[in-house]
Amino acid sequence: MRAKLTFTLITILGILIVGCKQKEQKVEVEEVKIDLVNDEFPEQKAEVMALMAQLKQTIEDGDIDKLISFHAYSPKFTEFKNGEPRNDAEENEEYERGVFGNVTEVVKFEYDDLKIAVYDNVANVTFHSDFHFKFGEDEAIVNEQITLLLVKTENGWKCVHEHHSPLKKEENE
Repeated sequence: MRAKLTFTLITILGILIVGCKQKEQKVEVEEVKIDLVNDEFPEQKAEVMALMAQLKQTIEDGDIDKLISFHAYSPKFTEFKNGEPRNDAEENEEYERGVFGNVTEVVKFEYDDLKIAVYDNVANVTFHSDFHFKFGEDEAIVNEQITLLLVKTENGWKCVHEHHSPLKKEENE
């Protein structure tokens, strides 16, 4: 009798467990695929565009410390300028403080042919500079091809690489 009761209880328990498992809903989570090369990342692109506007305003305001804060200086930071050997973070900061710290007037500061390509938390910004700076009575015009490589950090977008090359003048000019 005891064996029959044990068998019956085990059978009922088994039916209850199987019945409960059948009632569980299977939730399928569809994985969102990110195409780093082709997706546009519009929110990040807007953030980078806002950063470029802040950068322009910072230079017009002559706020050198804020200008420097747009960089993520580390051993990974690199800069190429005018075909010269690669610079590191220390050399870049020294150069930017020396140049932008001596600008007495920003006559013109335009990003021509600006293109922002975002790859999730990395952005490649390219443009032709049309910058006109005064250093006392002297005016300097900077027309270069510039690339800025930005990385999104917990403190916002930061520059980790700069590349500057002379922009060829068109024959008609």
